[in-house]
Amino acid sequence: MEMKMARRALMLSMVILAGLVSLIAGNISGHNSSPADWLSRGHYRDHIRKMQSFKASFLRRDSVSQPLTSVSPSSAPSPLSFAPSPSVTPSPRVYHVTSYGADPTGNTDSTAALLEAISDAFNQSSGDGFLMEGIVNLGGAEINLEGGTYSISRPLTFPTAGRGNFRIQGGTLKASDNFPATGYLIDMSAPPANGADYNFEYVTLRDLMLDANYIGGGIQVINSLRTSIDNCYIAHFNTNGILVQGGHETYIRNSFLGQHITAGGDPDERNFSGTGINLMGNDNAITDVVIFSAAIGIIVSGQANIITGVHCYNKATGFGGTGIYIQLPGNTQTRIVNSYMDYTGIVAEDPVQLHISSTFFLGDAYILLKSIKGVVSGVTIVDNIFTGSGNGIEIVQLDQSNGPFGEVNQVFVDRNTVDGMNVKSTVARALVQGNGSSWTANFNPTLLFPNLINNVQYSLSTPGSLFPNYALRSTSNNTVVIESDVAISANLLIVVDQGVSN
Repeated sequence: MEMKMARRALMLSMVILAGLVSLIAGNISGHNSSPADWLSRGHYRDHIRKMQSFKASFLRRDSVSQPLTSVSPSSAPSPLSFAPSPSVTPSPRVYHVTSYGADPTGNTDSTAALLEAISDAFNQSSGDGFLMEGIVNLGGAEINLEGGTYSISRPLTFPTAGRGNFRIQGGTLKASDNFPATGYLIDMSAPPANGADYNFEYVTLRDLMLDANYIGGGIQVINSLRTSIDNCYIAHFNTNGILVQGGHETYIRNSFLGQHITAGGDPDERNFSGTGINLMGNDNAITDVVIFSAAIGIIVSGQANIITGVHCYNKATGFGGTGIYIQLPGNTQTRIVNSYMDYTGIVAEDPVQLHISSTFFLGDAYILLKSIKGVVSGVTIVDNIFTGSGNGIEIVQLDQSNGPFGEVNQVFVDRNTVDGMNVKSTVARALVQGNGSSWTANFNPTLLFPNLINNVQYSLSTPGSLFPNYALRSTSNNTVVIESDVAISANLLIVVDQGVSN
């Protein structure tokens, strides 16, 4: 192999030398100038750069060239000996997978070739030091799929942990029929190395189509830091389209996920299974993502995550589907904003610090607060739009099958616009008119929690000259009773609030 490389280098050097002499002679004669004039105009350096590019074009395999050998001034004619040797920059570290024997047609298995390319990228360092302690900087090394479709029979598991600044992009991966049922097409699950707190840092997966062939999942990210999944189309998963476990700051953007290829109204929608995105870590973001088929669109069981610009029409609530499931009882810390819940809703277990706003709920989609230990605190559901079919579906509902919500504090549900559904709120208002000494207002149709009024404000106005004494007598069963000491004709304005704890 060494002799072969030496011969190749010798041949390239001869080609470059001959081309250089030809270029110099042509330019000197063509411009009718002396060599000194030709050098003074900077033509020498221009042609040196061209010849270096010419040489680099011969170097193939993974497009990672060794530093180019500069042309020695002593090898050129004597008039050139005064020119300084030009600086040479190595080629970018882009690994073209077809150079490793990967089949871009998808007709044969490409697993070994793809894993070899990844291994080569991981075994070389850019020399730029570390990212987080224990994470080797790979200098932006790229696995380029060259727009091909590649069949793989086992996961593309990163060979070792402790690596960062790396990307895979630009093609399609498809699971073969013998792909393992518990595997993921791209698997970032190697255990930590070099004493690092995280497996990987700053890994980018971009412009990919992943077809799990109804076997296993799409992408698995375990205990990694600052991972980007951008512009990906993940389909035919049987478990999770994307699983994020541990670590933090995984950003999923501008992507499409669906178990089945559909655009809604699928006759097999009742049988959709799997989960689009499963977030089991903290400080992650899902932005501008569409989940068009799965039993559950997004499961969140980590803290401090944000979901924005998401469109879920994965499986209708009426068929047993859930758009977003918040599954971290007592410590939610999740924000859902500017999203679109299309015939599928949101479920939150014992929500604590949950914010939902500026989201559109279509087709009787609603929000369900589910009691696990009876705690709901710091919940804000405001400024959303709900549109239904006029069947009396409430926009926010309670599941107290495991026991009632006994601890309700700082819960604010209000300012939502509703059409064809029933309003539910923690704040309600009523104007009661009458002639007598007792006024009653029933807030059960509007208030979210049963038999809970923490605060009442009321004012009485009468057209006469009397100044009666009046007082609050009862708030039992969400029904407010106000009584006066004399019978009068009056209007009574009452405002009640469930969200402020005593």
